[in-house]
Amino acid sequence: MNTDAHDTITLAGGCFWCLEAVYEQVRGVQSVTSGYANGRLPSPSYEQVCSGTTGHAEVVRLVFDPRQVSLRELLEVFFLIHDPTTLNRQGHDVGTQYRSGIYLERDDQRAVAEAVLAEVQQAVPDPVVTELQPLQQFWPAEAYHQHYFAQHPGQGYCAYVVAPKVEKFRHTLAHLLREPG
Repeated sequence: MNTDAHDTITLAGGCFWCLEAVYEQVRGVQSVTSGYANGRLPSPSYEQVCSGTTGHAEVVRLVFDPRQVSLRELLEVFFLIHDPTTLNRQGHDVGTQYRSGIYLERDDQRAVAEAVLAEVQQAVPDPVVTELQPLQQFWPAEAYHQHYFAQHPGQGYCAYVVAPKVEKFRHTLAHLLREPG
């Protein structure tokens, strides 16, 4: 286990706006960067990734303080706010870029991720399709995607898709909420 003040994990669970909006409220998360991971094209654009031909997943890269929030807790949040049983889709978002994935930054993260995946599989009736792979590469998304929900809470997708996930997290895992201020 990493005991440094910083650790990093990259997660894919559908649209990165949803994940980002939740993880920006989790205590111990120092930064959340929306981006693209594990595809074939260097430095892809949003339009290229949305074409479904680059192999990238929409992801968030989390930098966190493991003394305040554990990788296990971050993965518990992850599985609360997306459906790990739908292949290449989350709700109306369909395509390989919306797949469920945990992209490991270090080998020692694998045991924690495998344990949580096994627990999730036992808790749901359908097969869990979350891929577990080393992070091959990460490309930050365009600036307008960063902090999207915080900047556009009234936008249709944010109001009807992102906001309910934020509320589900706030209600279910309130003990992981960042302190106000």
